[in-house]
Formats: sequence, C-alpha cells, structure tokens
Amino acid sequence: MLHVDIPTRAEIEALMLDHGAARVSLVLPTTPLTQEAHADRIALKNLAGEAIEQLASHDKREVLAIEELLHDLIDDDDFWDVQANSLAVFVSPEGLRSFRLPNHLKPAVQVSDRFHVQPLLRTVTVPQSAYVLALAQNSVRLVAVSADLPAVEIRLNGMPKDVASSARKASIKDRSPSGRLQGSEGMKVRQAQYARKIDQALRLLLVGRETPLILAASEPMQSIYREVQSYPHLARTAIPQNPETQSDADLAASARAILDELFRDELAEIRSLFTLRASQGRTTSDLAQAARAATYGAIQLLLIDIDDVTPGTIDDEGTVTFADGPSAESYGIVDEIASRALVMGAKVMGVRKADIPGEASLAAIMRYQF
Repeated sequence: MLHVDIPTRAEIEALMLDHGAARVSLVLPTTPLTQEAHADRIALKNLAGEAIEQLASHDKREVLAIEELLHDLIDDDDFWDVQANSLAVFVSPEGLRSFRLPNHLKPAVQVSDRFHVQPLLRTVTVPQSAYVLALAQNSVRLVAVSADLPAVEIRLNGMPKDVASSARKASIKDRSPSGRLQGSEGMKVRQAQYARKIDQALRLLLVGRETPLILAASEPMQSIYREVQSYPHLARTAIPQNPETQSDADLAASARAILDELFRDELAEIRSLFTLRASQGRTTSDLAQAARAATYGAIQLLLIDIDDVTPGTIDDEGTVTFADGPSAESYGIVDEIASRALVMGAKVMGVRKADIPGEASLAAIMRYQF
C-alpha cells in the first residue's frame, strides 16, 4: 500500500510564493517496501549533502538550520516506515515540508531563492480520487476511492435503499393507487424515481466539487440514472457489471483504470485545442514568450514537462536570462513560468515531455494573441 500526501492547490501556491535567501528542494524516488527504506534514507542524505555544498556562500546560521531540519527527517524512523514511489522535500531556515507522491520521479536537487514545485504538479494533474456510485435495483452504495487509502463506503442521509422502498412499496411489482403504473412502463417510472432520489442525496456531498463520479451499474439502471442525474463530472465511462457482485476494492481497481482513461482523454482534447489555437496565433512553446505571457496573465492553459530544469532567471517584466548551469543564483525557468501562470489563474498541468505538443519543455494556450 502507498502512503501518499497529495498537496492541495493552496499548498502548492504557498510554496510558490515562499521566497527567501535559502530555499532547498529535493526529490528522490522511494519504495513503499519498509525493509528497503534504508537505501532511500542514504539517497536523501546524499542529496542533502549536495544542497549544503551549494549553500556554502549563504549565512551560516541559515545553512545550519536547514541541515538540522534535513537530518531530523533522515533520522525519523516512523517517517521512513511509510513511503510511496517518490518523495519531495522543501526546506528553508523556517521549516520543512515533505510530500510522499505516487508518481515515479527522477532525483533532483534545487537550491535557490524559491522552491522548485514542478514535481508536485504531476500529482495534482492526474486524477487521484473519485467516487463510485454502485447502483442496482435492489441496492445502492457510494464508495470513495483515493490513492493513499483503501476504498471506503460513505453513508449519506436521504439515500434510498432500493427501487421498491423509494416508491414506498413492498415490491416493485405493486400497482399504484390508480392502477396506472404497472408492467414494464411502471417499472421504468419507479426506477427513474429511485435515480432522482439518489441524485438528490448526492447533491449535498458533491456541490462545488470536481471529483469524478464513476457509475457502476448494469442496464437499464445505468441509462436511467444518466437521464436524470445533475452532477457535471459524471464520467462517460462506467463500470458495467452488476455492483452487487463486486467488493469495494474491486470497484476501486476498476475506477482507477477509468481515471487513467479520463486523463488520456483530457490530454487528447488539449492537443486538439492547441492545434486550433495555434492557427489563431494564440499558442507558444517558446520559453521567453511564455515567461512574458505568464507574467502578464495571458496564459489560459499551460502544459509543462515535470522533468525540465532549464536554469536561469525571470525578471519582473518577464524577461528571461538563461544560466550556464544550476546554481544558487538561478532556478528552473519552466518551474517559475508555471508558478506565475498558476498564481494568475491559469490551469497548469505537469506532464511528461511526450504528452506536450512537439515534445517541447512547455506548451501554452493564450487567452488572447500575445
């Protein structure tokens, strides 16, 4: 089992805006196997040593504070007992934040006046959680699926038990008082009533959320529910088997495959939009132009390569100065562009280079010609 700390957008923005004389960002691949964690500790110790060397010219008290915080983490047995596939550590003289991530990330050391947040963007780009609505005529349950916890059923007030009880009947075959609702037509009406009550029960939980809702249902309940439901983030793909024969863990496994599919579909739509906007002069893959656009809030959507560490600086006007190599006086250009775009309201997605049009370091779709 992976033990994961998924950062929120607010946490990422707070790291982006945290500037100071000494900011250290460390990334390393890890293993969830506790018996192999010793090698990960050594890897972090080595990366920390590289960072301390780069801080040689900084205030000695600040360097000592950073070194002590890193050593405290390295020596924390309980922390190393529960890991995921990667670890990102952000440390300054004022404190340390760490995130255990499900992604497989490359080792990295960044020392600058700001944190290197690119590795976190992949985690919040790929959907990590969902709700599964396991719907059948004789039962319904809502299952929460996440990257770091076992699937768990959520109890909701107002959720009906089955078709018959939602219609206040002992059996779905009972006639209405007028005798009108009977046969297959009456069955469909009662199923629709059942589906509407389920949708109503879900509203209080789902209002304002963007978490995907995945339907696990066979026909005709699957189609009937889609006709009456109101949640805009119901996934097009469903789990088509009868959910009464599947455990919560089975549903979670199917849901995670659908989340991967949703991400692939979203990338395909973005590539199509990029092609359209390129014909209108509203895209760029040029770092210098993207830096200016991010600074002035012109970027609507930004794809970045989470592994790109092109060093340099960007001034307050958005002008890029490239550096010959990494140093404490520079930082990742792509990372800084992503930070500025996100703070200015753009949608920023951390992906692999192969997912970016032209396999560039980034691809930006503009709000207008820039």
